Amino acid sequence: MVNEEIKKGIVGILQSKAVVKQDVFESTKKNFDLLKGVLRKVQDEYNNQLGEQDKRIHLLFEDKGEFVSQLKVAGDVLVFHMHTNTFEFDRDHEVWKSDYVKANENNSYCGVVNIYNFLHDSFRYNRENDAGYLIARIFINKEGHYFVEGKRQKGTGINHFGTSIINEENWQKIVETAILYSLEFDLLVPPYDDVKIISMMQMNGEILSSKMQTGKRLGFVYNADDVKQ
Repeated sequence: MVNEEIKKGIVGILQSKAVVKQDVFESTKKNFDLLKGVLRKVQDEYNNQLGEQDKRIHLLFEDKGEFVSQLKVAGDVLVFHMHTNTFEFDRDHEVWKSDYVKANENNSYCGVVNIYNFLHDSFRYNRENDAGYLIARIFINKEGHYFVEGKRQKGTGINHFGTSIINEENWQKIVETAILYSLEFDLLVPPYDDVKIISMMQMNGEILSSKMQTGKRLGFVYNADDVKQ
């Protein structure tokens, strides 16, 4: 009898929660594929505006696989990564205050697309120790509703969850905001005391393959500003 109750519970979860998670994955994957098209469009639009005078500053889109794409912008690379899992929010998260989620808690399950900012030279010289920075993450549910946590991503925050559907226009706004932030987020000279001592191994690595660790804010406090709008 107990065994039948357990089976009933397992079947119930498979028919409800597990189905929702599969729906979330499919929704996120479909919209990540849409993002790839937007990145190609952004590349072409801006390169046309930049013209042929200096191709060093042209944008370059690269499809790195099913769940990763990159957009080179001058000396920066934006990496767009779709996580393959579905996530739920802890009970203190503001998502639970949304009328949209209160009406159906399954609406809270989301897939995630992360946007990281790296230096182009980190890839060019294979500097594996270099730091990248998360500048935005996009949460997408089974219905295509979304919200963004990120740098300067105004008008796309949790307050809009349940009213905004991710589409080509919204993706382009997210991408262009990330581009602008990365271009204005400069590489700063690290504090002298942080680099005054170097080992022979580090120096040999720098000479042979330029692997000395580099990042835009190494040695500085990186504030998590503009994460909620």
